Amino acid sequence: MKVDFFKHNIDETDIDRVNAVLRSVFLTNANVTSDFEKRFSHYMKSKECVAVNSCTAALHLSLLAWGIKEGDEVITTSMSFIATANAILHSGAKPVFVDVEPETYLIDCSKIEDAITPNTKAILPVHLYGQMCDMKEINKIAKRHNLIVIEDAAHCIEGERDGIKVGELSHAACFSFYATKNITSGEGGAIICQDESKAEYLRKLRLHGMSKDASSRYYGKFSYWDMEILGWKYNISDIQSALLIGQLERIEDLLSKRKKIVDIYEEKLKKNLEIKRVKYLNTVKQSYHLYVIHVKNRDEVIHKLNQKGISVAVNYNPIHLTSFYRTQFNYERGTFLVTENWGEGCISLPLYPTLEHEKVNYVADCLIDIVKEKK
Repeated sequence: MKVDFFKHNIDETDIDRVNAVLRSVFLTNANVTSDFEKRFSHYMKSKECVAVNSCTAALHLSLLAWGIKEGDEVITTSMSFIATANAILHSGAKPVFVDVEPETYLIDCSKIEDAITPNTKAILPVHLYGQMCDMKEINKIAKRHNLIVIEDAAHCIEGERDGIKVGELSHAACFSFYATKNITSGEGGAIICQDESKAEYLRKLRLHGMSKDASSRYYGKFSYWDMEILGWKYNISDIQSALLIGQLERIEDLLSKRKKIVDIYEEKLKKNLEIKRVKYLNTVKQSYHLYVIHVKNRDEVIHKLNQKGISVAVNYNPIHLTSFYRTQFNYERGTFLVTENWGEGCISLPLYPTLEHEKVNYVADCLIDIVKEKK
């Protein structure tokens, strides 16, 4: 049996929306993107949304907009995709890693204050796999030390914790619409915030620092524009935004389907002590972006799963142990023990709304058999 790691959920209505954009005047950032931004901010219950071309861009611009600069330090976690730390470096600052909790693999709030120095200016928590960090505690720490909080919510559009939505307690939250995300435009991202003036600044930053976008400059009649600040080419297109609108309308239904798949995995694997699972907290509304387990002899297990037609992924190898970060910052193995242990054995299993339950059971059964062989 062949089981793909991921399949997108683009349907005919999404394709029709894209075709409508292709038949229109503007293919770049224009009215459809504005429509998506309004819809997304409504879903997230935020005042503002600024769509960009990746979560990396969202993180980078958010750090810059809230004043992070050369010489600053930003506290984050090494158990994330490299973009989290890279965005901090691109802002001129230094990423300062702290270890993660041993059951959720979210940033360990009890370790944050020990990492704060006179150069610390921000905390960048990562809502790993679709489970929110303890934003109430992080916000308390940030307020005590006058720090900016920017959430990496690439995995966590739908998430809540203790009744708090993503972006509710922070200065900004950043999202990904990459090919494997819960809603996708192939590539894409967004920033939400409650500050109108910051949102306007972010809109300039995403488009070269220009005072007007393409539709404002050319729609109907020519309009003069100015470059007011130094910006980047980080805007999203109306083609991508058109893909996202329909998926956003279906987002809770898609979430429900992913939850049913996770429930099957949880029921099948919960009695196997050789397969460690992420602890799902009762006070959290999960986004169920990734279903990740931990085993010994991870690479051998992956090889055996592949032989049985099952595609999997690794999320993640710790950032601080990549060649670049070891060379630049002299990190050594043993620095963040929980992060490193999880990174050595984690495997992401197939999880997407159209995955047949027969295949979910097949994946779980194969995994159990393979692990039993390895004992």
